Amino acid sequence: MKTQAYAALSATAPMVPHTIERRELRDDDVAIEILYSGVCHSDLHMVRNDWGRAIYPVVPGHEIIGRVVAAGPSAHRFKAGDAVAVGTFVDSCERCDQCHKGEEHMCREVLTETYNGLDRVTGQPTLGGYSRHIVVKEAFVLRVPEGLDLSRAAPLLCAGITTYSPLRTWNVGPGSRVAVVGLGGLGHMAVKLAIGLGAHVTVISRSRAKQADALALGAEALLPTDDAQALAAAASSFDLIVDTVPTKHDINPYIPLLDIDGTLVVVGQLGDLQEPFTVPMIMGRRRVAGSMIGGIRETQEMLDFCARQQILPDCEMIRMDQINEAFDRLERADVRYRFVIDMSTLA
Repeated sequence: MKTQAYAALSATAPMVPHTIERRELRDDDVAIEILYSGVCHSDLHMVRNDWGRAIYPVVPGHEIIGRVVAAGPSAHRFKAGDAVAVGTFVDSCERCDQCHKGEEHMCREVLTETYNGLDRVTGQPTLGGYSRHIVVKEAFVLRVPEGLDLSRAAPLLCAGITTYSPLRTWNVGPGSRVAVVGLGGLGHMAVKLAIGLGAHVTVISRSRAKQADALALGAEALLPTDDAQALAAAASSFDLIVDTVPTKHDINPYIPLLDIDGTLVVVGQLGDLQEPFTVPMIMGRRRVAGSMIGGIRETQEMLDFCARQQILPDCEMIRMDQINEAFDRLERADVRYRFVIDMSTLA
């Protein structure tokens, strides 16, 4: 079926209206009318071809909330009218050890990303959620639990699971001491989710102006990185540090803040970091790790958890025709904390 979308036609062109064609339903597919689409910083990177792998036209969007409008004959989990979600990937091999463990995002073969991936059947580039409709294999569609605000849930499909997964991997729970570096789209979700899991949370930031926001989100304190005395006093204070900074930066000030056997997990920066100083790592058995998103099972767990705890991102709703302005503001970090597109505004 043909449907309306917004696309980037080149790395230097603005996003523009664009008609795309979705595939006919396969046996195990569901067709979804998209209601809301989150705006992720990776959308901007892909549109600008910052990673050198964009396939134009690019229709971004991998934080998708919608309703089922049709299902293939073998698709039995969803029916027309169900509220559903689609995250950062829409297919995997489903055969390897990682897929069998429910960690499809770690598929040993090629993971099919929601946009700018390659369809496993046709080899055609995938097109994302800045559109009115999408067709997705049923196994990669998530159920939106009752009670979760559809208009604010979209960023959970990337920012939410990206921060929830390391919290679960490192067993954060009541009494855990967690620090979050950076208070943007990822950081504010890390704060909310860690608090929801029962942790004591501190925000680490170079901006003292973020203190009021950090406390309003429920953090117990803000630790400024320009205060050497405060950093020294906070040595060995944390079990887990979630580093959400999306650019190259120095992690060395954070490593001594970990307690023995503590972990600093990088979730923001895809690329180079400044060279780490290993003495505090070796002397305290501290570790630096990375984490991406989560598998389908863990993402559903996260959605259900957020519904129970009423944890939602702080969002600014925009029209589809405001996307270029939103991208400009995203580059300036001028959003608190995530943009969500009301897809009903796409004629």
